[in-house]
Amino acid sequence: MASREPGKAVGVRGIAAAALAGVAIAIVSSSSALAQMPAQCAKFPQLRDAAQQKALAVRTAISHHVDRKEICALVIRFYAAEASVVKFLEDNKNWCGIPEQAITMAKTNHEQTLKFRTAACTEGPAAKPRAPSLSDAIGTPSVDTSANTKTGHGTLDSLNGNPLAK
Repeated sequence: MASREPGKAVGVRGIAAAALAGVAIAIVSSSSALAQMPAQCAKFPQLRDAAQQKALAVRTAISHHVDRKEICALVIRFYAAEASVVKFLEDNKNWCGIPEQAITMAKTNHEQTLKFRTAACTEGPAAKPRAPSLSDAIGTPSVDTSANTKTGHGTLDSLNGNPLAK
């Protein structure tokens, strides 16, 4: 991420961690019932693994402080994979014996991922431009240098000349 506010970064990471943990719990609780399920339930491990890989990619990108645009793209991919998992859970809850609690948890985590996606994909507020100073208004330099001071007889002249001119 190029520039971020300290409070926001922790919040975004917290949302990501909660979403990923919730998806993992929902997946683990529903995967134990897959051992004795019909053939259509065999698609779930593939969907689960794809979502877990994309979640890991998001987590890795956040820990390596990559650019916000890259994190946004990764979160969008994870959101789509998570949506397919939630859809599968809803569509096959009766066939695969998926508990309602796992579906509710997956939906809640999917909403958290949506919030995280919104936070990761929106640009932060632009920095306010600096107000002009008096020296900007009247066109004088803000710091005296040898280029903008004159040597001569004045208050700051010593035996060796103007100390500001050096």
